[in-house]
Order: sequence, then structure tokens, then C-alpha cells
Amino acid sequence: MRIATYNVEWFAALFDQHNQLFDDGEWSARYKVTRAEQTAALGIVFQALDADAVMVVEAPDQSKNQSTVQSLEHFAERFSLRARHAVMGFSNDTQQEIALLYDPDVLTATHAPQGVFSGSDGAPGAPRFDGALRIDLDIDNTEDLVAFSKPPLELNLQTVNGLAFHMIGVHLKSKAPHGARSPAEALRFGIANRRKQLAQAIWLRGRVEEHLQAGTPLIVAGDMNDGPGLDEFENLFGRSSVEIVLGNDGPDMLFDPHAKQALSRNLAAMPTTSRFWIRQEKRYLQALLDYIMVTPHFRQRGARWTIWHPLDDPDCWRQPTLRDALITASDHFPVTIDFDD
Repeated sequence: MRIATYNVEWFAALFDQHNQLFDDGEWSARYKVTRAEQTAALGIVFQALDADAVMVVEAPDQSKNQSTVQSLEHFAERFSLRARHAVMGFSNDTQQEIALLYDPDVLTATHAPQGVFSGSDGAPGAPRFDGALRIDLDIDNTEDLVAFSKPPLELNLQTVNGLAFHMIGVHLKSKAPHGARSPAEALRFGIANRRKQLAQAIWLRGRVEEHLQAGTPLIVAGDMNDGPGLDEFENLFGRSSVEIVLGNDGPDMLFDPHAKQALSRNLAAMPTTSRFWIRQEKRYLQALLDYIMVTPHFRQRGARWTIWHPLDDPDCWRQPTLRDALITASDHFPVTIDFDD
């Protein structure tokens, strides 16, 4: 069984209002990449992944004019993918949905939201992800309300061989100070965004702990927009969102080998899953943002992780067509986990 997570930069911009691919020479939302070039590159990558299920982060939009499920299924049909059925959960207004493409011949996947419905009034603990969390963000004895801009996707999955497990697809809030007009404002925005992101991580960890207590095999996959040692705010707040979701050492800790390597803080080269052009500095920044965290059930089934990095992974590097497609398709690279089902 192969499960993938893949953040596709502005996938929504590749589809028209009939959920069909533009596939033309107009510019995509990626810098100096046409819609046809990005579409073709994504087709190559998805075909090479040949995954039984792909958690698509920044999936096509769900709105009155577009359907996430129909767009993804048309994409799968266009490239004859095994993972040809799509399922999503709660939609959002960012044009960046979270959805799963999967092969219906080998598994079933159904939306399975957990927790109490809290609505806009919020609730403490781990309410349903389309509501709000009540939490004191700044230790002032006053509860704040936190909501997900992109509610995590909760799924029940079952393979044809009988393995049942739960999966949560995530895209946590970015810490970038978008809209800041001065260094002081950037600092203020950055701290506020970090607080909100950590609150989302605490909320997500609450749900993880519920599954751990129930003994449910669990996969948490997606873009955390964070990682140990990634920015200066970690010193201010003590821990990264990744560390919060993973949990403390012991039987209740989730596992991701790339997160473990990053947490070791050694001097070895760090794994990375994304590559961004920093215009002011005229260089690329690479970061570890995408994870597949699992309970021990999957390690007992021989779990093996791969980052499909075109410049770091030898198999990707030796295939020029795939290597170039990975660079053209998105600013993130897929991560896969293979295990016996």
C-alpha cells in the first residue's frame, strides 16, 4: 500500500468553471509556468507516484462555480490514474481545499469528522474541525477563539485486504506576515500567526490523542507549514507545531523519520520537501514542511518513507523527465509511505 501527500501549488488555477483543465498556453499561478506545462508536469508526477491514495493539499476549489471532487476526478481521467475517485470534507474560502484521490479497487475512503460541533461560539478540547476552539493564546486568563482556515480532512479508510485505519489531512496556518508594511508590523503579525498555528496544532493533537486512546491506526499527512528549528519564533514559544502534533517521547508519540532527523539537531544535511524562490535574496530556500506521521501500527507493517525531491533523491535525479516535472509542477514535493496492508 502506498499513501502520498502532495501540496500542489495553486491547483485550482488549472481548472475552468466546468471543472475541466484549461491545458493551454496561458500563465498558471506558478511563476513563468504555463497552465499546459504545469498540467503536464503534474500528470508525470502523479503517474510516477502510482499511489493507492494521495492526500492533495491545495486541491482545486469547492464553490458555486467549481467542484473539488469533479476537478480531481477529471484530472485523474486525463492521465489514467489508478487513484481516480476523490473525497473531501469541509470546504473553505481560500481556494485551497484538502482532498483525497484514491484507487477504489484497493480501498474505500469516507469523510468521518470527529468531535462535538462547536460552531462559532467555540468549545475547549478538540471540537469538530469546522467549528472554533476556545483557548487562551497569550496567558491573559481570557479565552481566544481559533478556527482553521482550512479544516483538516478526517477519513475512515479500509483496504480490500481488511486493514481499517483513520487518516487526517492537514494544512496548518502559514506563519508568514502577509500584508505587513513595516518590520515592527511584520514581527507583530508573525507572532500572532505563530500563536494561531500553535493553537491549531494543539487542537489537532487533541484529536490524535483521542485516536491513540481508542487504539485506532492513524496517519496524519499534509503540510504543517512548520518544522523544528525553522524560524526564530520557536525560541519564543518553546516548541514547533510539528513537535506538538508528534507528542512527547513514549507510546503516545507519532512517528515520521524526517521529523525525527530534524529534531535530532545534528549537523547532517536536513531533509526538505519544498523549494521557494526568495526574490530579495535571489536564491532558493528549502524547508521541511510536509509530513506523514503514523501510529506504531504502520511501522509494524514495514513502513518506508520517501521524499520525492528531484535534487536529493537518487531515483528522481536519474529520471530527467520526472526530475524536471517535479520542479515544474509545484513548490512542494510529494512524500510517500509504503507499508504492507
